[in-house]
Amino acid sequence: MASRPIVPVPARGEEAGLVGGKVKQPKKIGAAQGKNRRVLGDIGNLVPAQLPAEGKPPQQISRPITRSFGAQLLANAQAAAVAENNKKLACVNLNGGEKAAEKRVAKREVKEEKISKPVEVIEISPDTVEKVKEETKEVADKDLENNKKKADKSSRRNVPTLTSVLTARSKAACGLSRRPEGIVDIDAADASNELAVSDYVEDLYMFYKEAENECRPRDYMLSQPEINEKMRAILVDWLVDIHNKFELMPETLYLAINIMDRFLSAEAVPRKELQLLGMGAMFTASKYEEIWAPEVNDFTCIADRAYTNAQVLVMEKTILRKLEWYLTVPTHYVFLSRFIKASLGDDKLKHMVHFLAELGLMNYGVTIRNSPSMVAASAVYAARCSLNVTPQWNRTLEFHTGYSEAELLTRGCARSLASLHAKAKDEKLQGVYRKYSKSERDAVALIPPARCLLEGADAVSSTSRSA
Repeated sequence: MASRPIVPVPARGEEAGLVGGKVKQPKKIGAAQGKNRRVLGDIGNLVPAQLPAEGKPPQQISRPITRSFGAQLLANAQAAAVAENNKKLACVNLNGGEKAAEKRVAKREVKEEKISKPVEVIEISPDTVEKVKEETKEVADKDLENNKKKADKSSRRNVPTLTSVLTARSKAACGLSRRPEGIVDIDAADASNELAVSDYVEDLYMFYKEAENECRPRDYMLSQPEINEKMRAILVDWLVDIHNKFELMPETLYLAINIMDRFLSAEAVPRKELQLLGMGAMFTASKYEEIWAPEVNDFTCIADRAYTNAQVLVMEKTILRKLEWYLTVPTHYVFLSRFIKASLGDDKLKHMVHFLAELGLMNYGVTIRNSPSMVAASAVYAARCSLNVTPQWNRTLEFHTGYSEAELLTRGCARSLASLHAKAKDEKLQGVYRKYSKSERDAVALIPPARCLLEGADAVSSTSRSA
């Protein structure tokens, strides 16, 4: 084992500072060495400070701030601040007069500027001039490009299409290239509209005139044991109200009446299912013509739940099977849109034509005994007579409708529409009359009917009675 080191024990006389019997005075460390006091350096338990940058002396370690040292620093800072404030006040006192004089001179200069209003001159450096030139050049280039694009578009529109060239050649080969004199080209404004198909619209209506008799309903009242003309008029008046409440397209109403009449021409319908037939016809026509067609529940609700949804769907299937899905037919509206365009009238004339045509839809005799094109042409003629448009018929209308004024008067369809117009106010069925009595349709139902047509109708009826 290792031996413990032997520490010498002082003698009794040496204890408490006694050396050789004499008292040994201790050294005064605080008094003698107070002036040479130093801060204790790092002994390895402190975080090493960052090394100083090259060329700079190392940062001296400051004295630790005690209460007395902090109070002394604060007093020194306050004294330095007071001295600086005194210097600033002295400078202000010295320069106060100069500043006041400067302010007076500035006020005088401002007054002189207000009085004289000199023109401000802006100096433009050559760099700014070049930038302005570049910007103006870019704007001019853009304008040229836009003008070129517009010119290209206009030139493309003016270039005849292949369809128009072929149509012109075919008409020239058939001897139809020259339009008769005195006839207005009603399709000239739609030359650039692809949807108007102005290149072969006349051929389309020639086809419609040939095909309108193939899908016309026949006289079916004698083959219907439980239905008469009055019941049909009531049903059509109700369908007009439904069409108006649902805000459907006008094509839907004319197609629905066509579907209903064609079905009645081929099938006997009991009286209790006549309204169901009208609902099924309107529902089928809505699906064909409308973008957002009403639902089945809408029709059953408007009919006060007289029929169920299943019955309406079964009737729809029955109609489509009976008509063999043949729904693309030239109705009255197909000819009305073309003949109104040929009449070159305003909205008031257009509403009057539709008012008379819908009155004709309610009348069984007008609808069954006349073709759709005849009813449309007669409605245009009766409307022009009611509104006192002169001339009542012209060569443009005769060319596009295919009927002369004498032919319209001879057939008697125009006179029938005028008489229906005269009786509309006193009839029990007021659906069409209310619809066209509103200001949004120019209240054309309130306009008196054409007297010239009514006098002719009275003369024809008197001669038939005497005969």
